[in-house]
Parts: sequence; C-alpha cells; structure tokens
Amino acid sequence: MTSLWRADGAVVAGTPFEIGQQHDVIVVGAGITGLATALMLARKGRDVAVLEAGEVGNLATGANTGKLSLLQGKVLSTMRRHHPAALVRAYVDANREGAEWLTAFADAAGVSYTRRTAYSYAQSGDGTDCVAAELAAAHEAGLDVRRVLPDGDGPFPVVDAVALEDQVAIDPQAVALALAREFVAAGGTLHTGTRVMHVHVLPRAVVETTAGFATAGQVVLATGAPIMERGFYFAKTRGLRSYCVGFDVDGEVPDGLYLSVDGPTRSIRSVTAGDGPGDRARLVVGGNGHPVGRVESERAQVADLIDWTRRHFPGAQPRMSWSAQDYESHDLMPFVGAMPRGLGRVRFATGFGKWGLSNGPAAALRLTAEITRVPRRDRPEWMTTIAHRMTVPADLGRGGVENLRVGWEAAAGWVGAQRTPVPVAKPEEGQGIVANRGGHPVAISTVDGVSRAVSAVCTHLGGVLTWNDQECTWDCPLHASRFAPDGRRIEGPATRDLTRLDRSGPSVTR
Repeated sequence: MTSLWRADGAVVAGTPFEIGQQHDVIVVGAGITGLATALMLARKGRDVAVLEAGEVGNLATGANTGKLSLLQGKVLSTMRRHHPAALVRAYVDANREGAEWLTAFADAAGVSYTRRTAYSYAQSGDGTDCVAAELAAAHEAGLDVRRVLPDGDGPFPVVDAVALEDQVAIDPQAVALALAREFVAAGGTLHTGTRVMHVHVLPRAVVETTAGFATAGQVVLATGAPIMERGFYFAKTRGLRSYCVGFDVDGEVPDGLYLSVDGPTRSIRSVTAGDGPGDRARLVVGGNGHPVGRVESERAQVADLIDWTRRHFPGAQPRMSWSAQDYESHDLMPFVGAMPRGLGRVRFATGFGKWGLSNGPAAALRLTAEITRVPRRDRPEWMTTIAHRMTVPADLGRGGVENLRVGWEAAAGWVGAQRTPVPVAKPEEGQGIVANRGGHPVAISTVDGVSRAVSAVCTHLGGVLTWNDQECTWDCPLHASRFAPDGRRIEGPATRDLTRLDRSGPSVTR
C-alpha cells in the first residue's frame, strides 16, 4: 500500500549504473540514514554514490508517521531498567543531535514542519506506572518533561501522560526527496533501481549489484537490516511491522503527537499543510505492531485501527492505509559502526526501533566522523558512550527468547507445510497458501487475478514464509525478509529472489 507521504509519486531521478565505477564511498540504501550519510560525506569532498533497489524513501522512510520526537513512548524507561543512566542519556543526546541536524537541513532546504507537544500516555490505569517510570527516566536523561493529568474531555482515552514540548511533525518523504536533491547537487551519484546483492572486502570493497559491480574505499549499509552476515546482526535484532491509516475527519483533531505506553499501541498525529499533505488526510492513526510474519492476519490489524478511530472520531473516513518495517535491537540501542571482519571497509546502521527520523541522522553523524577520521577527542561524548556499551544479562535474555522463537517458527513452518500436499484449490483473490510439493514448501497466491507459485523457503536462512493478507506479500517469520507474490525480494536480510515454480508442474486446481 502507498503511504500518505508517497501518494503523489514524486521521485528524484537517478543516473544509469555503469559497470566498474570507482568511488570513495558507496552508500547502499536511499532512506534517511543513507541519504544523510551520503550528503554529509559529499559536503566534505568525498566522491559518494548511493545505490537504491527501488526509489528514494521506498521503504521505512516513506512509510513512518513523520513524528520527530525525543519522547518515544516507553523507550527510555525500558532502557533504564537494564542500562546505566549514562547510556540512556547518551541515547537521548544522540537523538537530539540527529533531530537538530534534520530540522536544520529542512530549514535550509525549504521543507516545512510544525512544532508540537509530544505525549507518552496511558490508555488505562494499567499504564500509569509506565508513565511514571518514563517521566523519571526522561528527567534523568536531561529532558524537560512534565506530568499531565487529562481532564477526560479528549476524543480518546488518556488517563495519564508525560509531555515534552517543542517536538516536530514533518513529512518524512519530503525530507528524503530534499536530501536526495541536495546530495546530487553536491556532486553525489544516485542510482535507483539498482539492487545490491553482495559486498566483498578483498582486495578492496567491491559491491555486486544486479547491474554489475562497483568498487569503493568504504561501503555503508543503510538497508534497515544489514545484507551481510558478518556479525550476525539478523540474530541481534528483530523485524517489526506496524500499521498506519490516514483519515478525513470532521471537526477538531488533536494537535499533539501521541503514543501510548500500554497496549494495544496507538500512535496519533494530525496532518496540516505545514507538515504534510493535509489535503489528502487530516489524521494519521498507527499502531498494532508485531514481529514480521507472526500474526494471524495483517489485514485485521488495519481493520482494528479503523474501528478504533471511528469509535473515537465519529465520521472519520479512511483514505489510505500502509505499513512500515523497522528493526529493534535486543538491547534497545541502535548498532552503528564498522562491520565485524569487514577490514574497516564496511560500515552499517540498524536497530532504530521505529525512531529513524532522529536515530538515522545521528547514525549518519557517527558514520561520517568515522569515515573522515575525526579524532575521538573531537567527537561528541554520546558517540563514545554508545560505541563502548556493555551487553547486560537482560539483553542476553531478550536475545535468547527471540532466538528460541525463531527456532520454533523455523520448525513449525516446515511441519505445517507438509500437511497440505499439492495440488490445492486456487487461492481466492488476495490470498495465499503454503503447500507441500515433493517435500518442498511451495507458496501459491492469487493477486490481481494472476495465480503464481514460488518457493516458500526464504533465501536468507531457509524459514518457511507466511502470507501477508494486507499487502499481499510473502513474509519470513524468522528474520523479517519479505517477497512479492512473484518471488521478487522486497526487504530484509535476504538478497536473492525466491525460485519461481509456475512452470515446473501443476500446483493448483480450478
């Protein structure tokens, strides 16, 4: 589904890829993180190329809520339960510097935004302890937050909240497009429609794409999930998918930026001409996030958001719905820096936990400092603090639970696929089924009147895929790779398409 921010179809034209190009730096991924890194480096005189499989802002950047806030639901209190105060403060400082960089860029580039009050709020009495903990953690981390006890006259349930003034509502796709234009104007090279398949590090960094290869002194993977196995970051993060719906609403809409601390998650913001295409929708409601591929029906998550909004905003009419994917590290802190065993030639950033509008530019600042060899003494303290953080038992516990779940999903997927031998009845429009053909799981779907059969085995680590009935995709419940009905890879740690099976024998019956 196309997001509110990308509905006009605006793009920044790239140039044709030429085999054998050489650059100082190649950045893989044209979202906020990749484009901010590329622009910073280009402004410092580096020869930089950005390679993007789709278009600018194609995935998470162009599909988030457009909330740029240092108050992030219950993130700070969750971190503080397991990490020292200095690390939580470093996280806040990083986000602050990232947010300041992005808003300064928006000012210079003429991208408008509005200043709002952000609220982390409890929907019921069960969430009040979490609000109190977030207030304490935010204060300790240096944020000028305040407790808010609502009067009960609002359109949706708020029983307690912590507030932070002067946060930002912005159109994330407008920022991404402006970054891309500024990057090209600074002498950078942009290649869209060019998927990177692999990165080699000897004798120098070589980037292998679907169009050929290019070389560079440094490579930055700004791909959400790193597309290299070194460091096993696919096992140190989990992919999360969440949903948004844009509504037309009669009457007043909330001015603040709201995010619940208790479930089911509700994210609310209004849209105006100053911070987005307010002529397309006046209210964005998001939430109902879950690990990728591990929910019975994605469509039901969107329907639930629509039902909730209609109850609390009578007359609200949904205009469009979309979803986004992000990655959360088990220690809740982003991973940024040199890729292990990359010989210092490959860097990456991942694990923003849905807060990429501030974490992305912060990561870009750190990556740029490392690539341009800024002395450590001249770098902000937060960079050093985050870079030298220690893994604590709680991090290992969360990672252990997640990887046990991955193992269970792997086994359950293979067992489940064996129960449905082909041939099977042709799936209804918009539906998909996993069946067994000769011991191999087969993914069969019908989309836009066309039935297709592809391998149901993820090309990353062999997980059996599940059908996403909202976006008509095949999603991996192990490490969050996603594929189109025809097997084309969309996102995640996988780099190869699924094998197409349509011509290898009958899979469906009429």
